[in-house]
Amino acid sequence: MLRYGSPGEDGGLKPFLSAMSELGYVDGRTVQYDYRYAGNDAGRLPALAAELAASRPDVMMAFGGDIAPFVRDATQSLPIVFSVSADPVRLGLVASLNRPERNATGITFLHDELGSKRLQLLKEAVPRLSRVAFLWNPDHLDNELPETSRAAQALKMELLSLPVRKTDELQAAFDRATAARVDSVYVVTSTLMVNSMPRILSFATENRLPLIGGWGAWASAGGLMSYGPDVNLMVSRTAVFVDKILRGARPAELPVEQPTRFELTVNTKAARSLGLNIPESYLVRADHILE
Repeated sequence: MLRYGSPGEDGGLKPFLSAMSELGYVDGRTVQYDYRYAGNDAGRLPALAAELAASRPDVMMAFGGDIAPFVRDATQSLPIVFSVSADPVRLGLVASLNRPERNATGITFLHDELGSKRLQLLKEAVPRLSRVAFLWNPDHLDNELPETSRAAQALKMELLSLPVRKTDELQAAFDRATAARVDSVYVVTSTLMVNSMPRILSFATENRLPLIGGWGAWASAGGLMSYGPDVNLMVSRTAVFVDKILRGARPAELPVEQPTRFELTVNTKAARSLGLNIPESYLVRADHILE
């Protein structure tokens, strides 16, 4: 397992490890997990991926669209199971979602209308918003910028694109957002952004900016809202792919799974701290309300 961050930031693996345990795999007895951590330094990922591939594991795991390309480049023969919010076709992991035809398969959180839906939900909750800081990692190949840009035009909102490829570029992005007088923040979730969540939320809180992210963790950590799939459920599904491959299945023949249900989470405590009054008619549509 190639990891972008450090062991202390690795809580996102728990759903996968729990699902493996439920399938009967016992760490150290019937399965062995071998980790490499890049410490949020993307420059270390190619060598670490090559090191893992050289050990000839039965399966290589790629959790995150900003990790998957390095695992892909490290091997064209070892089975790869991925869980990404990026586009696995654009990443070159699979030929198509239904017929991977290569040595990789797994889960994608990607859905064509998620970006526009998130912006619509944010605007509906806070109608006065007009200028959005759009934080994203260009190395994470997804469709959110074009989708959200089209939605912004339709909603008569201005989208300020703030590309961030590494953590030391965050402050410059924050400075640009402040200079542009943005009134809200939209975060495109990637491993880099998740590992930078405390800094991003701190910026939004200090500047009293409503923030929306891709799934529940953004809202539960202090953002205004999130909209997206149940990530823990989707990550746990990767264990099913690993189990099938260990039992002899070929990745090329296992279709990639996509989410079919999306959850709206609203943090009403964050809303109160921002002086916002989210209408009851809006809250009744939420799947989760955090008090």
